[in-house]
Amino acid sequence: MLDQLQSFAESLPAAVQWLGIILLGAIPFVESYLGSVIGIVAGLSPWVAIPAAIVGNVISMLAFVFTAHGVRQAATKGREAPALSPRRQRLKERFDRYGVAGVSLLGQLVLPSQITSAAIVGFGASRNAVILWQTISIILWGVLFGVLAMLGVNIIGRA
Repeated sequence: MLDQLQSFAESLPAAVQWLGIILLGAIPFVESYLGSVIGIVAGLSPWVAIPAAIVGNVISMLAFVFTAHGVRQAATKGREAPALSPRRQRLKERFDRYGVAGVSLLGQLVLPSQITSAAIVGFGASRNAVILWQTISIILWGVLFGVLAMLGVNIIGRA
């Protein structure tokens, strides 16, 4: 799958490859971390690939957060929240233990930021706090993987 995504990015004209990386960054499980890697491996400058992947991931996350917030408000208006599935219960336990910041920063090890952010908002966390911490997390993960990809490309290029 990563080969296909990289081929997609490379097939675009050089002037709009950054748009392709924004689109890739918006895909759950690709996000800022793999989007930045794909962009760098496809030949984009890290100064373009990393921010493009981050922008795509943030835009996608915002769509999930605002949708989840609206659904939660409509679903809980005047009634009690329904029982959680076992999987959502585990996520809620982590949320209760680590808070919005911890789940946002570490949640990407388990689930995409889009799903994690929607779940956190669904648990009743502040929409603005989720947006802030998810954005910080997306930036950190995108930069980390982008730098690692850049170093890897430089090492392979020298070999």
